[in-house]
Parts: sequence; C-alpha cells; structure tokens
Amino acid sequence: MKKINLSHEMFGKADFTLYQDEKFKVTTFVYPSGVEGLKLANEKGYLVVLPFMGLIIWDAVFAGISLKMKDMFSQPLPGEGIADTYGCFQFTSGLLGNGTPAPEDDYQLHGEAPTSKMDHSYLEIGEDYVEIHSDFEYVKGFGDHYLSEPSVRLHENSGLFDIKLNVTNLSKYQPMPLQYMCHMNYAYVENGEITQNFPDEAMKLRQTIPSHVHPTPEWLAYNEELKKSGKLINKLDDSSHYDPEIVFFSEDLRKHTDQAEFRMSAPENHNFLTKFKTAEFPIVTRWLLFNADQQVAAFALPGTSTPEGRAAAVKAGTLIQLKPGEKRSFTVTTGLEK
Repeated sequence: MKKINLSHEMFGKADFTLYQDEKFKVTTFVYPSGVEGLKLANEKGYLVVLPFMGLIIWDAVFAGISLKMKDMFSQPLPGEGIADTYGCFQFTSGLLGNGTPAPEDDYQLHGEAPTSKMDHSYLEIGEDYVEIHSDFEYVKGFGDHYLSEPSVRLHENSGLFDIKLNVTNLSKYQPMPLQYMCHMNYAYVENGEITQNFPDEAMKLRQTIPSHVHPTPEWLAYNEELKKSGKLINKLDDSSHYDPEIVFFSEDLRKHTDQAEFRMSAPENHNFLTKFKTAEFPIVTRWLLFNADQQVAAFALPGTSTPEGRAAAVKAGTLIQLKPGEKRSFTVTTGLEK
C-alpha cells in the first residue's frame, strides 16, 4: 500500500498526473472558481472529488454515463453551505444536524459538514483500489468538538465505489448529537425502474411540507392522491408531477433486512446500485425532483434519521448521542453495477 499526502501546491490550473499505473490514474486540477479537484480514474470511468471541500464527490462517470443530477452549476463554487454549490453527485449531510431545518432548529440546510474546509487529505493506493481520505476537526468554544474523516474508494475495473465516514466525539466529557445522511444526487432516468429488497409498505410519503417547498394546486392534488393510495413511486414515468419535489421516508429498516439494497434500472439495461448496512443507516429517503433546471432521482439516501431536522429526530427518538471519545463508522457502496 502506498500513501501520498496532498498539499494545495499540488493543484494548479493545468491538469497534473499525480499517480498512474496500469489500473488507475489520479489527476489534480483547479476549477476557475478556485476549488481544487481530484480525478480518480479506472478502466470503467472516473470520480471527481473535492479533497479540501467536504470531500464532496462532484461527479461520477462510468461507461460514459454521468451519474449526477442535472443542475444549474457548471463548476463547484466556494460557499458557506451546500446550497451555494448544489450541483454535486454526493455530499455529507450533517453532522450536528441534517436535512431541512425546522423552525425550532438552529443550523443551515444540511448542516455544517457539506462544504467544510478539510484540514488534511491523502491518497492511498492498494493492490486493487485507490482511496482518497480527508479529515476535518470541528470545534467551538462552549460547544461541540468532533473529528470527521470521510473517504472514497474506487475499485479496480468497477463502476462501483465505497463512500465511508468515521466520526469521533473529541469532547472529554459531553455527548454530541449526530445526524448523518449520505446524500447521493443520482440523475433522473426517464422510465427508470427502482427496486429494493424489502416491502414497499415500509416507505411512506412525507407528511409535512418544508419551508423550501412551494406547492402548486396541481402538486397538492397529486400529493393527496399519493397519500390516499399509499403507493411508492418505483417507476419514473410521471415527471410532470415531480415539481416541487416528492419525498418518501422509510420506517426502521432493521426490522426488514441487515443489508438494504436498491437498484435503479435504466431502459438501456444499465443498473445503478446502492447498498448499506441497516445497523449503520436504519432510515432511507427517496427524493424525486424534475424541472427545467434540476432533475434528480435520489432513489436511496441512507441516513441515521429522516432529513426533517434535528428537533424532529429528537421527537422520533432517532437522534444519536455520541458519547465522549466514541467513534461511529458508516459505509455505502454505490455506482454503476452494469
């Protein structure tokens, strides 16, 4: 195993090949916006990650297919929160509070983690994988203190990759709230079909309307129709009704399976896979949105709770309280299966 520590000096306006062998190629560059990018490529395709900006996965392209949502951003932009650069494939939602904050919550959309400035980053090269690691120490006087260590592993000759996160409470005496969602913004696949290895009845339509959703009369009627039917959207054949967004939440998946598996199949015979252990992620969210600016079919967003805010997680009993010195680890495998 080889390790290459990354520094800001390794990133310039021109592409620079940092590492290459017969299986992988790693390239550094800087976007016109000033955000540093790292491209991890194998025989099947590549990932573009932002090693010093939340370890965001900006794009994932395999078999010539970009997996990320249609969006309004031509490049990642520096900002205080994810809404300032909402064009990526995946980001870390959380960690002290996740999702859309309710009026009683006191944090920004999707929390402090998504665009955090990472303290360190390094590349790990194994026999059959290449992995990018970053870390970020969060500390506030009279507040919380934790270490976030995200990483992304690309395998040899595969369109699947692993998104990992370690979170350690560095406080010596106080617990910290922990809410995490691995937020993967898959592209909308017209007439795509979604399957999962547990009953549809375990997923329910969101019952609330968050502040960022501005419903139309048509949407309200469609939403009410979905509520009455109890139907889970598994076939992407009605995009005219997905603006504003349509969202489903699961019940506790640990009642159904140890490992949840979701697939979105495209008519062209491509399968997109997301799988994870339900002991780590007991809740999953499905988010559909389709308009001229943004088109997304986030068919499986694994989370420790629903993305309705920290106060809602407290009420539901799903907010994790990480003990002083305690560490939690999470892994999601996703990408193009075939």
